[in-house]
Amino acid sequence: MEIFRSYGFDKPLFFATLALITVGLAMVYSSSSIIAIEKYNNTFHFFIYQLIGTGIGIVLIFLILPIKRPVYQNFYLIHGLLLLSLILLVLCFLMPPLAKTNRWIQFLGLRFQPSELAKISLILFLAYHLNRGKDKLNEYRTFLFPLTIIFLFILLIIKEPDYGTAMMIFIICAIMLFIAGVKLKYFFYFGFLSLSLFAFYLFQAKYRLDRIFAFLAPTQDPQVTGYQIIQSKLAIGSGGLLGVSIGESTQKLFFLPCAHTDYIFAIAGEELGLIGTSAILLLFLIFFWRGLVISLRATNFFSQITAAGITLAIFFQALLNVSIVIGLGPPTGIPLPLISFGRSSLVCTLFSIGILLNISQRKKVARR
Repeated sequence: MEIFRSYGFDKPLFFATLALITVGLAMVYSSSSIIAIEKYNNTFHFFIYQLIGTGIGIVLIFLILPIKRPVYQNFYLIHGLLLLSLILLVLCFLMPPLAKTNRWIQFLGLRFQPSELAKISLILFLAYHLNRGKDKLNEYRTFLFPLTIIFLFILLIIKEPDYGTAMMIFIICAIMLFIAGVKLKYFFYFGFLSLSLFAFYLFQAKYRLDRIFAFLAPTQDPQVTGYQIIQSKLAIGSGGLLGVSIGESTQKLFFLPCAHTDYIFAIAGEELGLIGTSAILLLFLIFFWRGLVISLRATNFFSQITAAGITLAIFFQALLNVSIVIGLGPPTGIPLPLISFGRSSLVCTLFSIGILLNISQRKKVARR
Protein backbone atom coordinates (compact mmCIF):
# COMPACT_ATOMS: atom_id res chain seq x y z
CA MET A 1 0.00 0.00 0.00
CA GLU A 2 1.15 3.53 -0.74
CA ILE A 3 0.12 7.13 -0.33
CA PHE A 4 0.85 9.82 -2.93
CA ARG A 5 2.05 13.11 -1.46
CA SER A 6 1.64 15.81 -4.07
CA TYR A 7 4.84 17.82 -4.46
CA GLY A 8 6.40 15.84 -1.63
CA PHE A 9 9.23 14.98 -3.99
CA ASP A 10 12.86 14.64 -2.98
CA LYS A 11 14.04 18.25 -2.62
CA PRO A 12 17.83 17.61 -2.48
CA LEU A 13 17.71 15.70 -5.77
CA PHE A 14 15.51 18.38 -7.37
CA PHE A 15 17.76 21.26 -6.31
CA ALA A 16 20.92 19.35 -7.28
CA THR A 17 19.36 18.94 -10.73
CA LEU A 18 18.57 22.66 -10.95
CA ALA A 19 22.11 23.53 -9.86
CA LEU A 20 23.62 21.25 -12.52
CA ILE A 21 21.35 22.77 -15.19
CA THR A 22 22.40 26.28 -14.14
CA VAL A 23 26.09 25.39 -14.30
CA GLY A 24 25.44 23.74 -17.64
CA LEU A 25 23.80 26.82 -19.14
CA ALA A 26 26.67 29.03 -17.98
CA MET A 27 29.31 26.66 -19.32
CA VAL A 28 27.52 26.09 -22.64
CA TYR A 29 27.46 29.82 -23.28
CA SER A 30 31.05 30.30 -22.20
CA SER A 31 32.44 27.35 -24.17
CA SER A 32 30.38 27.88 -27.33
CA SER A 33 30.22 31.66 -27.80
CA ILE A 34 33.33 31.83 -30.02
CA ILE A 35 32.36 28.95 -32.30
CA ALA A 36 28.76 30.23 -32.37
CA ILE A 37 29.77 33.65 -33.69
CA GLU A 38 32.14 32.00 -36.17
CA LYS A 39 29.49 29.63 -37.58
CA TYR A 40 26.19 31.46 -36.99
CA ASN A 41 27.21 35.08 -36.34
CA ASN A 42 25.38 34.88 -32.99
CA THR A 43 27.21 34.28 -29.70
CA PHE A 44 23.99 33.02 -28.09
CA HIS A 45 23.17 30.38 -30.75
CA PHE A 46 24.00 27.27 -28.70
CA PHE A 47 22.93 28.87 -25.42
CA ILE A 48 19.43 29.63 -26.79
CA TYR A 49 18.94 26.07 -28.01
CA GLN A 50 20.15 24.71 -24.67
CA LEU A 51 17.77 27.08 -22.88
CA ILE A 52 14.88 25.80 -25.02
CA GLY A 53 15.81 22.21 -24.15
CA THR A 54 15.96 23.17 -20.47
CA GLY A 55 12.51 24.75 -20.66
CA ILE A 56 10.99 21.69 -22.34
CA GLY A 57 12.61 19.37 -19.80
CA ILE A 58 11.44 21.37 -16.78
CA VAL A 59 7.91 21.52 -18.19
CA LEU A 60 7.98 17.73 -18.54
CA ILE A 61 9.07 17.39 -14.90
CA PHE A 62 6.18 19.53 -13.66
CA LEU A 63 3.74 17.66 -15.89
CA ILE A 64 4.89 14.32 -14.47
CA LEU A 65 5.06 15.37 -10.80
CA PRO A 66 1.30 15.70 -10.06
CA ILE A 67 0.31 12.43 -11.78
CA LYS A 68 -1.07 10.23 -9.01
CA ARG A 69 -1.36 7.04 -11.03
CA PRO A 70 2.00 5.33 -11.67
CA VAL A 71 1.65 5.70 -15.45
CA TYR A 72 5.33 4.84 -15.93
CA GLN A 73 4.32 1.27 -15.01
CA ASN A 74 1.63 1.10 -17.71
CA PHE A 75 2.16 -1.69 -20.25
CA TYR A 76 1.02 0.38 -23.22
CA LEU A 77 3.11 3.42 -22.28
CA ILE A 78 6.27 1.36 -21.76
CA HIS A 79 5.98 -0.67 -24.93
CA GLY A 80 4.71 2.30 -26.94
CA LEU A 81 7.77 4.30 -25.88
CA LEU A 82 9.99 1.34 -26.73
CA LEU A 83 8.37 0.94 -30.17
CA LEU A 84 8.73 4.67 -30.84
CA SER A 85 12.43 4.50 -29.92
CA LEU A 86 12.91 1.51 -32.22
CA ILE A 87 11.16 3.20 -35.16
CA LEU A 88 13.18 6.38 -34.70
CA LEU A 89 16.44 4.42 -34.53
CA VAL A 90 15.59 2.70 -37.81
CA LEU A 91 14.57 6.02 -39.41
CA CYS A 92 18.01 7.41 -38.55
CA PHE A 93 19.46 5.21 -41.29
CA LEU A 94 17.11 6.79 -43.83
CA MET A 95 18.22 10.30 -42.94
CA PRO A 96 21.13 12.09 -44.64
CA PRO A 97 24.34 11.35 -42.68
CA LEU A 98 25.52 14.09 -40.36
CA ALA A 99 29.27 14.12 -39.66
CA LYS A 100 29.42 10.67 -41.32
CA THR A 101 26.97 9.21 -38.78
CA ASN A 102 23.26 8.32 -38.70
CA ARG A 103 22.51 9.31 -35.12
CA TRP A 104 19.86 11.97 -35.68
CA ILE A 105 16.31 12.37 -36.93
CA GLN A 106 16.14 15.63 -38.88
CA PHE A 107 12.76 17.29 -39.54
CA LEU A 108 11.86 20.92 -40.28
CA GLY A 109 15.27 22.11 -39.15
CA LEU A 110 15.05 20.24 -35.82
CA ARG A 111 17.30 17.36 -34.80
CA PHE A 112 16.63 14.61 -32.29
CA GLN A 113 18.90 11.77 -31.18
CA PRO A 114 16.74 8.64 -30.62
CA SER A 115 19.46 6.79 -28.68
CA GLU A 116 18.82 9.21 -25.78
CA LEU A 117 15.14 8.21 -25.71
CA ALA A 118 16.18 4.55 -26.03
CA LYS A 119 18.00 4.74 -22.67
CA ILE A 120 14.90 5.59 -20.64
CA SER A 121 12.71 3.31 -22.80
CA LEU A 122 14.94 0.31 -22.11
CA ILE A 123 15.14 1.08 -18.38
CA LEU A 124 11.33 1.08 -18.11
CA PHE A 125 11.02 -1.95 -20.39
CA LEU A 126 13.56 -4.02 -18.46
CA ALA A 127 12.05 -2.97 -15.10
CA TYR A 128 8.61 -4.05 -16.34
CA HIS A 129 9.77 -7.52 -17.39
CA LEU A 130 11.91 -8.04 -14.28
CA ASN A 131 8.91 -7.10 -12.15
CA ARG A 132 6.63 -9.37 -14.16
CA GLY A 133 8.99 -12.33 -13.80
CA LYS A 134 10.38 -11.57 -10.34
CA ASP A 135 9.22 -15.00 -9.09
CA LYS A 136 10.87 -16.73 -12.07
CA LEU A 137 14.27 -15.07 -12.19
CA ASN A 138 15.94 -18.48 -12.26
CA GLU A 139 14.29 -19.45 -15.56
CA TYR A 140 15.97 -18.45 -18.82
CA ARG A 141 12.57 -17.93 -20.51
CA THR A 142 12.09 -14.89 -18.26
CA PHE A 143 14.98 -13.10 -19.97
CA LEU A 144 14.78 -14.39 -23.53
CA PHE A 145 12.48 -11.67 -24.89
CA PRO A 146 13.87 -8.63 -22.98
CA LEU A 147 17.50 -9.58 -23.68
CA THR A 148 16.71 -10.04 -27.38
CA ILE A 149 15.21 -6.53 -27.49
CA ILE A 150 18.18 -5.03 -25.63
CA PHE A 151 20.59 -6.80 -27.99
CA LEU A 152 18.67 -5.41 -31.00
CA PHE A 153 18.86 -1.85 -29.63
CA ILE A 154 22.57 -2.18 -28.90
CA LEU A 155 23.18 -3.43 -32.45
CA LEU A 156 21.25 -0.54 -34.04
CA ILE A 157 23.06 2.07 -31.93
CA ILE A 158 26.48 0.59 -32.68
CA LYS A 159 25.62 0.69 -36.39
CA GLU A 160 24.84 4.45 -36.28
CA PRO A 161 27.72 4.40 -35.13
CA ASP A 162 27.50 5.36 -31.44
CA TYR A 163 29.74 2.88 -29.66
CA GLY A 164 29.82 4.78 -26.35
CA THR A 165 26.03 4.97 -25.93
CA ALA A 166 25.65 1.29 -26.85
CA MET A 167 28.22 0.40 -24.19
CA MET A 168 26.42 2.58 -21.65
CA ILE A 169 23.12 0.80 -22.34
CA PHE A 170 24.79 -2.59 -21.92
CA ILE A 171 26.33 -1.58 -18.58
CA ILE A 172 23.08 -0.11 -17.19
CA CYS A 173 21.00 -3.13 -18.22
CA ALA A 174 23.58 -5.50 -16.71
CA ILE A 175 23.53 -3.57 -13.41
CA MET A 176 19.70 -3.61 -13.34
CA LEU A 177 19.74 -7.38 -13.82
CA PHE A 178 22.25 -7.74 -10.99
CA ILE A 179 20.22 -5.51 -8.64
CA ALA A 180 17.08 -7.49 -9.42
CA GLY A 181 18.81 -10.65 -8.22
CA VAL A 182 19.45 -12.46 -11.50
CA LYS A 183 21.86 -15.37 -11.17
CA LEU A 184 25.40 -14.83 -12.44
CA LYS A 185 25.18 -17.66 -14.98
CA TYR A 186 22.71 -15.61 -17.04
CA PHE A 187 25.21 -12.73 -17.08
CA PHE A 188 27.61 -15.07 -18.84
CA TYR A 189 25.27 -15.59 -21.81
CA PHE A 190 24.20 -11.93 -22.02
CA GLY A 191 27.75 -10.71 -21.46
CA PHE A 192 29.31 -13.13 -23.94
CA LEU A 193 26.95 -12.17 -26.77
CA SER A 194 27.17 -8.44 -26.08
CA LEU A 195 30.93 -8.33 -25.58
CA SER A 196 31.44 -10.40 -28.73
CA LEU A 197 29.38 -7.82 -30.61
CA PHE A 198 31.38 -4.94 -29.08
CA ALA A 199 34.69 -6.67 -29.87
CA PHE A 200 33.64 -7.32 -33.47
CA TYR A 201 32.70 -3.69 -34.13
CA LEU A 202 35.72 -2.41 -32.23
CA PHE A 203 38.01 -3.96 -34.82
CA GLN A 204 35.77 -2.91 -37.70
CA ALA A 205 36.62 0.77 -37.28
CA LYS A 206 40.24 1.91 -37.22
CA TYR A 207 39.38 5.16 -35.41
CA ARG A 208 38.13 3.21 -32.38
CA LEU A 209 41.45 1.40 -32.08
CA ASP A 210 43.24 4.72 -32.58
CA ARG A 211 41.32 6.13 -29.61
CA ILE A 212 42.43 3.25 -27.42
CA PHE A 213 46.07 3.61 -28.49
CA ALA A 214 45.83 7.38 -28.00
CA PHE A 215 44.51 6.84 -24.48
CA LEU A 216 47.39 4.46 -23.67
CA ALA A 217 50.08 6.66 -25.21
CA PRO A 218 48.76 10.13 -26.23
CA THR A 219 52.25 11.58 -26.74
CA GLN A 220 53.05 9.06 -29.49
CA ASP A 221 50.93 11.06 -31.94
CA PRO A 222 50.27 14.41 -30.23
CA GLN A 223 49.07 16.20 -33.38
CA VAL A 224 46.44 13.65 -34.44
CA THR A 225 45.15 10.77 -32.29
CA GLY A 226 46.46 12.12 -28.99
CA TYR A 227 45.59 15.77 -29.67
CA GLN A 228 42.19 15.90 -27.94
CA ILE A 229 43.38 14.11 -24.80
CA ILE A 230 46.42 16.39 -24.49
CA GLN A 231 44.40 19.58 -25.01
CA SER A 232 41.81 18.42 -22.47
CA LYS A 233 44.49 17.84 -19.84
CA LEU A 234 46.04 21.23 -20.63
CA ALA A 235 42.68 22.92 -20.08
CA ILE A 236 42.11 21.27 -16.70
CA GLY A 237 45.69 21.77 -15.57
CA SER A 238 45.76 25.47 -16.47
CA GLY A 239 42.70 26.12 -14.28
CA GLY A 240 44.58 25.54 -11.05
CA LEU A 241 42.67 25.92 -7.80
CA LEU A 242 40.33 28.81 -8.63
CA GLY A 243 40.30 28.80 -12.44
CA VAL A 244 40.94 31.60 -14.89
CA SER A 245 37.32 32.84 -14.39
CA ILE A 246 34.19 32.37 -16.50
CA GLY A 247 34.66 33.24 -20.16
CA GLU A 248 38.47 33.43 -20.03
CA SER A 249 39.29 29.96 -21.34
CA THR A 250 41.88 29.80 -24.11
CA GLN A 251 41.32 26.14 -25.00
CA LYS A 252 37.83 26.94 -26.30
CA LEU A 253 39.47 29.15 -28.97
CA PHE A 254 39.44 26.24 -31.45
CA PHE A 255 42.19 24.35 -29.59
CA LEU A 256 39.99 21.76 -27.86
CA PRO A 257 37.51 19.98 -30.18
CA CYS A 258 33.96 19.43 -28.84
CA ALA A 259 34.55 22.04 -26.13
CA HIS A 260 30.82 22.70 -25.59
CA THR A 261 29.71 19.06 -25.89
CA ASP A 262 31.80 16.02 -24.87
CA TYR A 263 34.67 18.05 -23.35
CA ILE A 264 32.76 20.78 -21.56
CA PHE A 265 34.10 19.52 -18.21
CA ALA A 266 37.62 20.43 -19.39
CA ILE A 267 36.49 24.02 -20.01
CA ALA A 268 34.84 24.02 -16.58
CA GLY A 269 38.17 22.88 -15.11
CA GLU A 270 39.99 25.71 -16.85
CA GLU A 271 37.50 28.46 -15.95
CA LEU A 272 36.27 27.27 -12.53
CA GLY A 273 39.38 25.46 -11.30
CA LEU A 274 39.57 22.57 -8.89
CA ILE A 275 36.98 24.14 -6.58
CA GLY A 276 34.44 24.52 -9.38
CA THR A 277 34.88 21.02 -10.79
CA SER A 278 34.76 19.55 -7.26
CA ALA A 279 31.44 21.34 -6.74
CA ILE A 280 30.09 19.79 -9.96
CA LEU A 281 31.19 16.33 -8.84
CA LEU A 282 29.62 16.94 -5.43
CA LEU A 283 26.30 17.76 -7.09
CA PHE A 284 26.43 14.49 -9.04
CA LEU A 285 27.25 12.63 -5.82
CA ILE A 286 24.23 14.23 -4.12
CA PHE A 287 22.11 13.17 -7.10
CA PHE A 288 23.48 9.62 -6.83
CA TRP A 289 22.87 9.44 -3.07
CA ARG A 290 19.30 10.75 -3.24
CA GLY A 291 18.50 8.55 -6.24
CA LEU A 292 19.58 5.44 -4.33
CA VAL A 293 17.54 6.59 -1.30
CA ILE A 294 14.48 6.94 -3.55
CA SER A 295 15.11 3.45 -4.94
CA LEU A 296 15.46 1.91 -1.46
CA ARG A 297 12.28 3.62 -0.21
CA ALA A 298 10.18 2.89 -3.31
CA THR A 299 6.87 1.19 -2.65
CA ASN A 300 7.24 -1.72 -5.08
CA PHE A 301 9.80 -3.77 -6.98
CA PHE A 302 9.15 -2.04 -10.32
CA SER A 303 9.72 1.42 -8.85
CA GLN A 304 12.86 0.26 -7.04
CA ILE A 305 14.43 -1.11 -10.23
CA THR A 306 13.34 1.89 -12.31
CA ALA A 307 14.68 4.43 -9.81
CA ALA A 308 17.98 2.55 -9.54
CA GLY A 309 18.27 2.31 -13.33
CA ILE A 310 17.65 6.03 -13.90
CA THR A 311 20.01 7.06 -11.10
CA LEU A 312 22.83 4.79 -12.22
CA ALA A 313 22.39 5.72 -15.90
CA ILE A 314 22.83 9.44 -15.19
CA PHE A 315 25.57 9.07 -12.56
CA PHE A 316 27.68 6.52 -14.45
CA GLN A 317 27.42 8.56 -17.64
CA ALA A 318 28.72 11.57 -15.71
CA LEU A 319 31.49 9.47 -14.18
CA LEU A 320 32.46 8.08 -17.59
CA ASN A 321 32.55 11.54 -19.19
CA VAL A 322 34.71 13.00 -16.42
CA SER A 323 37.06 10.00 -16.55
CA ILE A 324 37.55 10.49 -20.29
CA VAL A 325 38.13 14.23 -19.96
CA ILE A 326 40.86 13.80 -17.36
CA GLY A 327 42.51 11.01 -19.38
CA LEU A 328 41.36 7.94 -17.47
CA GLY A 329 39.57 6.39 -20.42
CA PRO A 330 39.49 6.45 -24.25
CA PRO A 331 37.14 8.98 -25.92
CA THR A 332 33.63 7.61 -26.52
CA GLY A 333 31.50 10.63 -27.44
CA ILE A 334 29.49 10.47 -24.21
CA PRO A 335 28.19 13.91 -23.07
CA LEU A 336 28.12 15.13 -19.47
CA PRO A 337 24.46 14.86 -18.35
CA LEU A 338 22.64 18.17 -17.69
CA ILE A 339 25.78 20.18 -18.53
CA SER A 340 27.00 19.35 -22.06
CA PHE A 341 25.24 21.00 -24.99
CA GLY A 342 22.62 18.72 -26.53
CA ARG A 343 18.86 19.16 -26.47
CA SER A 344 18.04 15.47 -26.98
CA SER A 345 20.19 14.41 -24.05
CA LEU A 346 18.94 17.24 -21.82
CA VAL A 347 15.22 16.72 -22.51
CA CYS A 348 15.38 12.92 -22.14
CA THR A 349 17.48 13.19 -18.97
CA LEU A 350 15.02 15.65 -17.39
CA PHE A 351 12.12 13.42 -18.46
CA SER A 352 13.71 10.48 -16.62
CA ILE A 353 14.36 12.69 -13.58
CA GLY A 354 10.66 13.61 -13.61
CA ILE A 355 9.83 9.90 -13.29
CA LEU A 356 12.37 9.58 -10.47
CA LEU A 357 10.83 12.52 -8.60
CA ASN A 358 7.33 11.09 -9.12
CA ILE A 359 8.49 7.82 -7.54
CA SER A 360 9.87 9.80 -4.56
CA GLN A 361 6.36 11.13 -3.82
CA ARG A 362 4.99 7.64 -3.21
CA LYS A 363 5.27 6.59 0.42
CA LYS A 364 4.64 3.23 1.98
CA VAL A 365 1.68 2.92 4.33
CA ALA A 366 1.90 0.39 7.11
CA ARG A 367 -1.00 -2.08 7.29
CA ARG A 368 -3.02 -2.02 10.49
